[in-house]
Amino acid sequence: MLVAKKEAKSNKIPQVSNLPDPMLTFGLRNLPTSSFSFGEDPMTQKTIGLQQTFPFPGKLSAKEDVAAVDTSIIKLEIIDAENEIRKSVTKTYYDLNYFRRAIFYANESKKLLYDIKDVVGVKYSVSSATQQNLIKVQLEITKINDKIVTLKSRENSALSRLNSLILQSFDNDIKTELIDSIKTIDITVQQLEKLAKTNRPYLKGIQLLKEKNKLKQISAEKEFYPNISLGLQYSFRNQVTATSRYLNNFFSVVLGFSLPLNYGGKTTAKVEEAVSLQKLHSEQYSTALQFLNSRFGSDLAELESIEERINLFVEGLLPQAQLNLKSALASYQVNEVDFINVIDAQDQLFKIETNLYRLKTNYLKQIADLEFLTGTSLTN
Repeated sequence: MLVAKKEAKSNKIPQVSNLPDPMLTFGLRNLPTSSFSFGEDPMTQKTIGLQQTFPFPGKLSAKEDVAAVDTSIIKLEIIDAENEIRKSVTKTYYDLNYFRRAIFYANESKKLLYDIKDVVGVKYSVSSATQQNLIKVQLEITKINDKIVTLKSRENSALSRLNSLILQSFDNDIKTELIDSIKTIDITVQQLEKLAKTNRPYLKGIQLLKEKNKLKQISAEKEFYPNISLGLQYSFRNQVTATSRYLNNFFSVVLGFSLPLNYGGKTTAKVEEAVSLQKLHSEQYSTALQFLNSRFGSDLAELESIEERINLFVEGLLPQAQLNLKSALASYQVNEVDFINVIDAQDQLFKIETNLYRLKTNYLKQIADLEFLTGTSLTN
């Protein structure tokens, strides 16, 4: 749609940057009404003329400049739309990536539950475990199967959305790579603002709108100057019947000027409108920057929080959960802890693994948001 809009605006440039069509005229002069004879009066003439209006120098180029800016603005709109699609594709990809990894952790957790079930079965056979323990572990397996079904549904939904964004069949398979570690960014709000001013198409578009209205002001001010009209005319005269005399034809040149009287202040209003719109776009630009700075501040705070939580999970919670499960299972086998401790340790490990991966994808999705807001990559 934006491409068609750009083509439409491009086609407007020649409409305003070229001379108006010339006028071809035909006429009769001094034809006597008593006889309507072309040979009765020597002043009777048949005329043919050509008239061309020339706008005051600079008027056409000023209008062309205004129309050309519209095309540039739509180009920026196209780039901004492409960046937004890229952001959506990136975030949906990371959603898909997360659901697939969560399914992997769920299946690993299910395998572990089957191992626990085998241990419980051995202990039950020697009366060291109760039937309730067997039922509990089977219940946990059923619960994890339910989680897998839910996650697979979300995976399919994310895959369908991603294929829709890249214009592929909804069931087209898309490979995802394991996110082992993330590359963090170190940047300030001031640096992000500078990048946005330089690269964000939306901000550039506002600046171009302001520039367009400066050009419209110049174009409107030129309306105070007259247009020039040049006309050429050739007059034919017939032989006078009474004297049989042949008369000379006439050639005429007419030069005219329009009178820009500014009736009702219409031209002045055009100038004032352009000035007002310049002020509007200046305020719009400032408001956009304030909004972006607010987003930059909150997004950077969120990134810092996610980074701290990732470090906490990697350096503390994950190895502790792995060690806790190993210890609980070993202690259960020698009757030092209750069965519920094993199930709880297994559940905690599953939650920590999936939450850690969710934090990693959230971090990368947050960067995708910032890249859209600044209009440029932040990880290269």
